Amino acid sequence: MPNKKHHPSALNEKPGISPPEIISAVAVGHIQQFRKIQPSAKELVEGILAGNITVLSRAITLVESTNVSHLTKANEVINACLPYANKSVRIGITGVPGVGKSTFIEAFGKYLTGLGKKVAVLAVDPSSTISHGSILGDKTRMEELVKDKNAFIRPSASGETLGGVARKTRETITLCEAAGFDTIIIETVGVGQSETAVHSMVDFFLLLKISGAGDELQGIKRGIMEMADAIVINKADGDNIKKANLAKLEFNRALHLFPAKKSGWTPTTAACSAITHEGIPDVWETIQKFLELTKGNTYFFEKRKEQNQYWMLETINEQLKTNFYNHPEIQKSLEQNKKAVQNDEISPFAAAQKLLNLYQDSKKSP
Repeated sequence: MPNKKHHPSALNEKPGISPPEIISAVAVGHIQQFRKIQPSAKELVEGILAGNITVLSRAITLVESTNVSHLTKANEVINACLPYANKSVRIGITGVPGVGKSTFIEAFGKYLTGLGKKVAVLAVDPSSTISHGSILGDKTRMEELVKDKNAFIRPSASGETLGGVARKTRETITLCEAAGFDTIIIETVGVGQSETAVHSMVDFFLLLKISGAGDELQGIKRGIMEMADAIVINKADGDNIKKANLAKLEFNRALHLFPAKKSGWTPTTAACSAITHEGIPDVWETIQKFLELTKGNTYFFEKRKEQNQYWMLETINEQLKTNFYNHPEIQKSLEQNKKAVQNDEISPFAAAQKLLNLYQDSKKSP
């Protein structure tokens, strides 16, 4: 039989042209080399005061570092920036996941930059208790604001901090103020009553809500309702406008059940849409009225003094905790005591006291 001619299958892929490399190896090399160069504390401060965003970001990374060797340099940068800080309004924004915090902040931030303000957004992303990772996707969600030359967005992982505030957020505020940002917005995870940490570092505390999310009288939790200086019902657009206005009335009634604030300010309620920007200017007008009142009766300045004291004590607590767990004697005995507790050989309280006594005794010895 004659040999059949072999025809290649039509499904075979023909060799094409390789696409060009989209990443320049030279550029990558320059970036890697730049990152290896560690600027001095003086260079970091000079860059921050000049408003250099790249230097500001590197300084924040240094401050957030858990490496003990970075602590002295970070403190030097913060102390040098302190005389140039405290010239901004600090706004804390919280609300349950899905309330539209990122969308609201982008609309609010764009409105403020339109007024000539310089806005820094410190967004705190939740960290997984399993993998300890965070998505840090706030820049992606705020795609318009991130391109604004008068805005700076810095996402940080919450880590193990209760309430979803990064451990070094307070110091980051100081650096951003020194860099010339006059409006600092802190976006929290929004997990419940633990938002006290945010309240202790801002001038104005804004609670975002949506209609139909549950019992308006309770809100998220009574604790947050009492801390809020204003409650804003977001997503008041389309078919939801009527529901949002109704929720606004319900929250307004609920606020009258809480005791008067030391600031003399009466919390307000409002409805807005981060999509249509309806009501966004009213939120800023409310904040301006709050600042006028609290600066006039000196509450604004007294509160900042109290906050400074609070964060001094918090820093002491944090450092004592770090020193305890990093002590060689504690590290040797900790696992042994953990196992003893798990096996019911010793109570958790007795084990804790044993370790504390060990730590105290080790500090006494020469």
